Amino acid sequence: MLGGLLVYPIYQLGLISFFQYTQAQVSGGEPATFEGFGNYAELFGDPQFWQVLLATVLFAAACVVSTLAVGCALAVLLTRVRAVPRLALMMAALGAWATPAVTGSTVWLFLFDPDFGPVNRMLGLGDHSWTYGRLSAFFLVLLEVVWCSFPFVMVTVYAGIRAVPGEVLEAASLDGASQWRIWRSVLAPMLRPILVVVTIQSVIWDFKVFTQIYVMTNGGGIAGQNLVLNVYAYQQAFASSQYGLGSAIGVVTLLILLAVTLVYLRLLRRQGEEL
Repeated sequence: MLGGLLVYPIYQLGLISFFQYTQAQVSGGEPATFEGFGNYAELFGDPQFWQVLLATVLFAAACVVSTLAVGCALAVLLTRVRAVPRLALMMAALGAWATPAVTGSTVWLFLFDPDFGPVNRMLGLGDHSWTYGRLSAFFLVLLEVVWCSFPFVMVTVYAGIRAVPGEVLEAASLDGASQWRIWRSVLAPMLRPILVVVTIQSVIWDFKVFTQIYVMTNGGGIAGQNLVLNVYAYQQAFASSQYGLGSAIGVVTLLILLAVTLVYLRLLRRQGEEL
């Protein structure tokens, strides 16, 4: 099952990246031409690729940090409230997590719409367009990504906190530790294996964001100012019919994610963590 769903598509992706594969080859009008590393040379020689890569790294990092911060904070809050508000918060969060990305992106666009959106009215911003500027558009997408991603972190970390012996937290509290100190010195070290999982998942999800960027910035923003790697690959592969070049971008994205995951796991192993 995994081979059919993962290994074979990755093999095809890598294979196509070594060929000149355009609409002519897809339709069977011309044979595919082996290019070797030609697509990669063209990609690495394109200044736009490096700009998109830098934007993707910075955007993904901001999303991961924000998602972990919100998710962990709400997980701690869940341990401090009673059953009814805890259930209400969890149901609301899971509703956000279950919302399809297209639907969530459309709702957020309406909330920040310059003509009819309630956010501009509440803040007194008039007809300010959040998607016009590069940074404001990325910020708007970041809010939507965090909104639909933090429930996974919240529920996972909350389950981990509930598994921590109550005597440990009680002893730390009796010793005069503040809530922040308890989290930093007691909970975080004990929850590190769980935090590893949610961090790696968040890195993978946020690095390959596509739907939110595509929907909320109308395909990558004005003159491509809000492009990320996945949207850039889509434009090259489907809008420009350069399937070989788009596949090369996909391979580069895959290698980056593998490298980040392996480096992170290796650092944790050096610290003696059981994974």
